[in-house]
Amino acid sequence: MTNRTELHISRLIKAPPAAVWDAWSVPENLAKWWIPAPIECRVDTLDLRPGGGFVTRMREGGGDFQPHVDGCFLESIPEKKLVFTTVLTEGWQPVEPWLAITAILTFEAKDGGTLYAARVLHKTPEDSAKHKDMGFHEGWGTAIAQLAKLVER
Repeated sequence: MTNRTELHISRLIKAPPAAVWDAWSVPENLAKWWIPAPIECRVDTLDLRPGGGFVTRMREGGGDFQPHVDGCFLESIPEKKLVFTTVLTEGWQPVEPWLAITAILTFEAKDGGTLYAARVLHKTPEDSAKHKDMGFHEGWGTAIAQLAKLVER
């Protein structure tokens, strides 16, 4: 992998790693921040074990829920690290997603809070550029801000 196939974003959240992990590991919490508002999120599957499914849906303006993420968790270390991909679904089943990514999320205790970082790997530099042009930093940044609002006290 090269930097041309990766996108990065991070934020210091003024909450402990346990609180940030709870926002990720409890479906009702994840639904509150995972997609930028006003788009609604529904969490259908959140099985954080390796090989476990990760399925979310989104809807805008009260319409029908549409596909968002259909993926598989690869690694899960509570309060430290979470890795998922969209090239596999639950039980390691291969798929051809509309955008192939592997996301490496870390939760590092820092300065009395959590440095939340996302490193998103793409198959090609073109896919990475496509994701960036679609608004990766704005979208993921908004979602992380929503996460911070949910857990910061």
